[in-house]
Formats: sequence, C-alpha cells, structure tokens
Amino acid sequence: MATVLPAIDDAWAQWLGEQQMFFIATAPSGNAGHVNCSPRGADTFRILDAHTVMWGDRTGSGTETISHLRQNGRIVLMFCAFTGAPAILRLHGHGEICYPHQPRYAELSGHLPNVPGLRAIIVVSLTRIAKSCGMGVPNYLFAGRRESLDEWADKKSPAELLEYRQRKNARSIDGLPAYPTDAGTT
Repeated sequence: MATVLPAIDDAWAQWLGEQQMFFIATAPSGNAGHVNCSPRGADTFRILDAHTVMWGDRTGSGTETISHLRQNGRIVLMFCAFTGAPAILRLHGHGEICYPHQPRYAELSGHLPNVPGLRAIIVVSLTRIAKSCGMGVPNYLFAGRRESLDEWADKKSPAELLEYRQRKNARSIDGLPAYPTDAGTT
C-alpha cells in the first residue's frame, strides 16, 4: 500500500536528484485512445518547490505526452530506485506545457543544462505524492547516458528542428493536436 506524502521534502528531493531516469504516463480523455508511458532522463528533471516539478521535453519521434496534456492535463511521473534501497515515488498532478515562444520559457530553461533539441518544458503541479516499497524493482547499474539524441539534434538547425516537429509531432498517434506549428524552437 502506498504512503501519501504531504510534499517533496529534502530527503526525497535528494533521492529524486540521484535517479538517472523516470517514467511519465498520460492518457487521453474518455474510453478511446492509447495510454502512453515514456522513459525520460538526460538530467532534465528539476524540483521547483515542494509541490511543483518540471522537466525539459526533447524532440523525439512521438508527442503523446504533449497531446494528452493539451487535452486534459493529467499526468504521473514514476521514479524507481534501480540501485540502493528499494523505493518508488509517484508524482501525480496537472501538467502545463511551456513552449520556447512563451515568456516563462526563458526563466524555466535557466534551471536546465544545455539540452539539444529541447521543444518544451513541462511543469507539473502535484496533487498526490506517493511512495511505495519498490521491492519488486530489479537492481540495475547505470552504464552511462546515450548520446544519440543529442548528436541527432546537434546536427539540426533550429529551422530544421521546427520543421521536424511540424511534420512529425503535430498530432498524436490518436490524431489529437500535439506540438503546435507556431510554438517556435530553441
């Protein structure tokens, strides 16, 4: 049974900062459409305060998270301890998309290292923070980050990244609006 926490305290903030990857799950409204679960990493997660987190959303082959957030805002982030003491922390909340052309983007992107291909920043206002044992999660050793996505994005100009997003990220797999064509690029 999960234990609901009132906030992200200093100990959990430290633990979150030590994790190399996390998972994001979203779903469209209603009974139709595909539930999405995506892995994230590359040092893009940040805690803004005890009830607000963010991460840099990178250009990729899909854009389900953005489309679902645009539709209903529901999201959960799950962090698992793959080394050390077992633990799982789920951060449920309402996600907001911040695009490069929006004023708040400059402030938020200042929390991140240089991330090639960044297409948006997702800010999540947390409504539920829950920890569970994690004893079923296997132990894994972190071998390093993959550089492929960085290398791909570094070879693209801002205009080429925008064109890719307009061509490949404008709609979800269910046809929902996703990355807007006027969102700009970094």
